Amino acid sequence: MLRRVLENDPMTARPTHLVRVRVLILVLFSLLGLASCGGGGGGGGSSETVVTTSVTPVTTSSLVLSLPRQGLVAAELALIVAEGDALSEAVAAQYQTARGVPAANIIRVKLSTASEVISAADFALLKADIDAKLPAGVQATLLTWASPSRVAGDCAMSITSAMAFGFDPKYCVSTGGCVATAASPYFDSESTRPWTDHGMRPSMMLGARTLDAARTLTARGLAADASLPGGDGYLLRSSDTLRSVRYTDQAALPAQWAGSLALNYLDNAAGTGSNSISGKSNVLFYFTGLVQVPDLASNSFRPGAIADHLTSFGGHLPSGGGQMPITAWLDAGATASYGTVEEPCNYAEKFSRASVLIDQYWRGATLIEAYWKSVQWPGQGLFIGEPLAQPFRDAPSLVISGGQYVITTRHLRNGSRYTLEYRLSASGSWTSLASFTGTRGQLQSLRAPLPPVEATQLRWVGPCPANSSQQCTLAQSA
Repeated sequence: MLRRVLENDPMTARPTHLVRVRVLILVLFSLLGLASCGGGGGGGGSSETVVTTSVTPVTTSSLVLSLPRQGLVAAELALIVAEGDALSEAVAAQYQTARGVPAANIIRVKLSTASEVISAADFALLKADIDAKLPAGVQATLLTWASPSRVAGDCAMSITSAMAFGFDPKYCVSTGGCVATAASPYFDSESTRPWTDHGMRPSMMLGARTLDAARTLTARGLAADASLPGGDGYLLRSSDTLRSVRYTDQAALPAQWAGSLALNYLDNAAGTGSNSISGKSNVLFYFTGLVQVPDLASNSFRPGAIADHLTSFGGHLPSGGGQMPITAWLDAGATASYGTVEEPCNYAEKFSRASVLIDQYWRGATLIEAYWKSVQWPGQGLFIGEPLAQPFRDAPSLVISGGQYVITTRHLRNGSRYTLEYRLSASGSWTSLASFTGTRGQLQSLRAPLPPVEATQLRWVGPCPANSSQQCTLAQSA
């Protein structure tokens, strides 16, 4: 391997005289120093709150809005089926039943499943057929066949990346040698609508070679949903120097997630310890760099677990090109894995970045979203597993309670700014009620004052889906 080489609680209307009495009481309380117009964050972590409105809030306001949900849903996933292939048809049927994927999202195509590889020319016809049949609301796809897993032209792309971007040599190594490849616009994105925001649909192969294996894997995903698992994560720097280049991203993660996730960074660069874990239970994350990972069967994985190993041909299915195939992780109990289908060289950007993956997953992304967002250069990489697994499912809410707005969510991006604003007319300017800063690993309960009774609209502002460095309106009341 080798580059080096390798909703809601609105207040009811009251008679006018009662409103006047209530306002008078509030004014008296304010004069006595007893009224409060805002508060800081809670729920286990401090959250910056800056109240910028100069208008005294009136608690008769009934304005509320629905915060944007997090994570793809079954109605946004298409199942791609190799028509006439018994395994593909059966896998799709069981998954559709288990997850409730709409019948309109079952896309049948003509595809030979006898080969591990499909040519770039044949794939172009296949993708054109799929794209023409996909309903407009589909944001991601799941491939239900076991082969082919890669697309070959001047270089090789994984079939999941080719399905997302189309086959394009800029995503693999058409020039030969060890070079950088094109980046994904979805990398560490705040988007919950990748097709809408980025013009690409992340794709995943279920990765099962029998119907029983597919059922077992799907059941893991279902068991993971909203489970808020307390499992452990293992980040290994092995003695294989070329395959351990991800350690620079991983070393600081245990401290950063202390109190929220039990992450363990194990450094065996010197070769005096172990290159693997064994006999561990409740494994939620496992990332290492080896040709073969020993002792997999001795560990037990939590539903929703993600695991992979940085090596050259883990995604070169079914054999792994003589290395350990990524399907071995699923066989051991993981719910998803990832590996490359041709020699990628050991660019860390071509493999999952644990800091991004864990953060996106914990904040409520589905497995397919979190995994895809964690790989900066995914053209040569194959994603396998149960795409809709969502162990840290978020149900963000904004309600009126105790004369304040209360916002509850786990989705805020660490270090990013969010603002709740109101305006008095459809053409008026927006005024901030309160601003908040996202905190890593915290379910946040944030408080803001109510707007004046004359306010006509609310909006929630935060990092843009297509560019997290910019601010966008994420939700707005009618």
